[in-house]
Amino acid sequence: MIVENGFDGFSMQKLAKKAAISPSTIYVYFKSREDLVNQLYIDVHNRFEKEALIGFDAHLKFEEGLWLQWKNRLENILRNPLEYRFHEQFRNSPLIKMNGMQQTLFRKIMNDFVKNAVTRKEIPDLPVEVFWTVAYGPFYTLIKFHLDKATMSGKPFSLTAQNLRQTFELVAKALRV
Repeated sequence: MIVENGFDGFSMQKLAKKAAISPSTIYVYFKSREDLVNQLYIDVHNRFEKEALIGFDAHLKFEEGLWLQWKNRLENILRNPLEYRFHEQFRNSPLIKMNGMQQTLFRKIMNDFVKNAVTRKEIPDLPVEVFWTVAYGPFYTLIKFHLDKATMSGKPFSLTAQNLRQTFELVAKALRV
């Protein structure tokens, strides 16, 4: 409902009606619609981080670890496309309060993974923003095209193992020392 109608089109009344419950029931659990959206976002975000780490270790070789991250993230997004769209919709919203984005286990492991790859001279020591842009920007662009079922030009698009791997190989090549 939130993904389809946005925050302005979302109300506790509409949610209660769709869930066939009294609006007051929702207020037992959430102070406001802002609180509900924030709690939902934190839950989706935490599950994403947990699933992204399945089988992952900060000591993996760079390309092996990055490929596993791409696969884990893809599986999660394909299994939960509405949750992914919700997460993307609210990620930079002032409604979301994540207590200063404290250091999570996910962030620590991912930072250690990159530091280890730099130490092993598998990748150059880049500013973190540059690294994340190169490592994940192309991946999330493919995801957007896939979920939209079209490229920016409107050409039909469906993600395949071949174009995912081709994109990954180009990213890995761009990040090699």
